[in-house]
Amino acid sequence: MAAPVGFVKAGDRYEKDPDRRVQEAIKLVFDKVEELGSARQALCWLHEYNLDLPVKQSNGDTAWRRPSYSTIHRIIENPVYGGAYAYGKTAVAAGYTAEGMSVKIRRKRRNEWLTLKPNTHDGYVSWDRFEAIRAMVSSNVATGRYHGAPKHGDTLLAGLIRCKRCGRKLTVRYTGMKHHIPRYSCSRAWMDNGGPLCIAFGGLRVDDAIEEALLGVVGPGAIAAATAAAKEAEERQDQVRDALSRDLEAARYAADRAFRQYDAADPANRLVASELEARWNRSLAHAAEVEGKIAMHDAAMPAPIADPASLGVLASNLKTVWDAPTTDARLKKRIVRTLVHEVVADIDEAASEIVLIVHWVGGAHSEMRLPKRRRGQRNSTSADTIQAVRQLVLVTSDDLIASLLNRNGLKTGNGNRWTRERVTSLRSHHHIPVFKPADNGIEPWLNLGNAAKLLKIAPKTLRLAAQAGQIEAFHPLSEGPWIFARASLITTAAQSIAERARQNPRYPAGSHPNQQSLFSSTT
Repeated sequence: MAAPVGFVKAGDRYEKDPDRRVQEAIKLVFDKVEELGSARQALCWLHEYNLDLPVKQSNGDTAWRRPSYSTIHRIIENPVYGGAYAYGKTAVAAGYTAEGMSVKIRRKRRNEWLTLKPNTHDGYVSWDRFEAIRAMVSSNVATGRYHGAPKHGDTLLAGLIRCKRCGRKLTVRYTGMKHHIPRYSCSRAWMDNGGPLCIAFGGLRVDDAIEEALLGVVGPGAIAAATAAAKEAEERQDQVRDALSRDLEAARYAADRAFRQYDAADPANRLVASELEARWNRSLAHAAEVEGKIAMHDAAMPAPIADPASLGVLASNLKTVWDAPTTDARLKKRIVRTLVHEVVADIDEAASEIVLIVHWVGGAHSEMRLPKRRRGQRNSTSADTIQAVRQLVLVTSDDLIASLLNRNGLKTGNGNRWTRERVTSLRSHHHIPVFKPADNGIEPWLNLGNAAKLLKIAPKTLRLAAQAGQIEAFHPLSEGPWIFARASLITTAAQSIAERARQNPRYPAGSHPNQQSLFSSTT
């Protein structure tokens, strides 16, 4: 049998190809497949930087070509690169047609091979690492047994969540105006056999709960991991720059070899000299092309990674890093799959709860119970905020209400700051009337300053009485106005408070009438 690319035969053994460029290219394939999680992502990475891979020609020579998926897959599936000897991987199947007997060669399953002996020669990766990468790539095929490769969608549990009632995997679909709202549903029985649907629920709250549990697990070691990552990033060489440098070295050698052939030819023999000159020119053009690739790569190099101290600050706030729009969804899913083996889901109809059983990779299990939301409930404004708006419209306008809500740190259902338009939209949706001053000037509802003027006492006196419950009042926001009904200010209790305040000379009810304030009351 011919030696695969990257190896040469030395008697009855395989040895690595002495060409260091070939060796580093094959090692790069394993590194990128392990780093990116799939053979296709490694292929896209090689295409992005215009890197070639070695292939064996029929005459045994090594050529460099644009990589294909089959080239990468053959490398990571062939046990010879893990230092193992394998024999009997194919079988001959005879068939009969109208033209006569035909012979077909089929590949056997791995457990049907005649021989598989690890550690028989020096491989490009260790046998354990080769098996881990092969198992990872095999699990990228989405089947009932494997999770499938992480996709671009935002759901964290795609391929990991399973129905407790029938055991099938839950499918994911995205809804909403921009198709950003995920929904998990057990619909395989209906899709495959026309059976009934088992369970279905929104994915936003489920993903939030898994995210919170995950960050709680990885949080204690985040700073140490960030420091180690920074150190590794400093020590790691630029793989693309190294690969292009090896390509340039090989191109310059080919150009120098072509020049020596041309220089050694007889100038009088123009038939030979012209052909050798053309080869020399092509070699020089190829070397210039590789130099251009290196220059473009150097110009596009990103800024250096942050210092370890900055990474430590980010690690102390993993939530910010996790929610950053620049964080890739596939990276999040790979982190989840590193820690979570599987999630089993069910719905408790009596309690209207989503029940999740999380099977962690270490063997631990945890149960989560989440309230099942109604459609659109996640993006709705809280009931406390709506009640505050109902009370604030009694004394102030939408513009000032928006300022008060922002001052108290309240957000809309979508997490935005309040504006006058958003307050108006909220009132319209919940049928809350707009604030309108009374036509006769006698307002039925008063703020603290106007109520104190009506009773002719100090605002502090009235506020303390309201806090003690001696007079009825509303205080919807901690950083907001007190609201009094005019009817409550003419009661016997209110008049008694005002009379006591006016009779206490040590704590006067208000300032002297002749004194004027430079600042109007804002409460």
